[in-house]
Amino acid sequence: MPAKSRTYRPARVVAALAAQTGALRDAVRRLCELPDAEECLARPTRLGEWRVRELLAHLAVQIEWLPAHLDDPAEGRPPLDLPRWVERVGALAPLLDEQARARSADGFDGDPASVAAAFDRAADALLGALARPEAADPARRFEIRLGSMTLTEFLVTRLAETVVHADDLADALGPDAFPHDRQAVAAVTRMLADAFAELVPGGAVELRVPPYAVVQAVEGPRHTRGTPPNVVETDPLTWIRLATGRADWADAVDSAALSASGERSDLRAHLPLLG
Repeated sequence: MPAKSRTYRPARVVAALAAQTGALRDAVRRLCELPDAEECLARPTRLGEWRVRELLAHLAVQIEWLPAHLDDPAEGRPPLDLPRWVERVGALAPLLDEQARARSADGFDGDPASVAAAFDRAADALLGALARPEAADPARRFEIRLGSMTLTEFLVTRLAETVVHADDLADALGPDAFPHDRQAVAAVTRMLADAFAELVPGGAVELRVPPYAVVQAVEGPRHTRGTPPNVVETDPLTWIRLATGRADWADAVDSAALSASGERSDLRAHLPLLG
């Protein structure tokens, strides 16, 4: 399915983001109540110099963005769709790092109770914004630095932020520390698969991420009937990690988290999609 044909139901996206945000808030509360919470907050993450503290601060910035700017007047920024957001958001990495460090000094550098309270405020602000009728308005647009998106597609980017960074936190703190909402993972999987199909156009390779996505991509002979000659298949979280640079292609193949058949099925030259 080409990325351009994907539509997202606003109410479903709102519900998934609310569930994922609530799950994150509960997980942060549990983390900050642990006897070794101070040590947990100081643990390194797979995101460069960021500790768990900085990662939580970054997440707070991302989930606060909607409530802080929902009522901003439009400035006439150029249209932006989800594949272009995936393609361009990596350019904002220095700014995002600066924001996370500034936010870390505002509520995330204190004791664990203060960290939990700061994250609660950010989560509650987003949940309040999601409860407003306009959050599910399919015609509503929302402007960010990169351009003007439908509000629904912007909320899909917030799903990407919360799902990907919940997985980063689970990597740092243990696989059961930060669970995912199933519908949130589904939306992010589809968004990244669709972006891959649009950013690496073609029909030579069929990418399968059951049960959520199947797309064709990569230049070359297009498959039309029977079994595709080039097939890549993996699970949703492995695909999300590959697409965002959290997993290595060869490691995923060696661990059997990914299967790739056919002479054109090696996709590592096209990954990651999102920095």
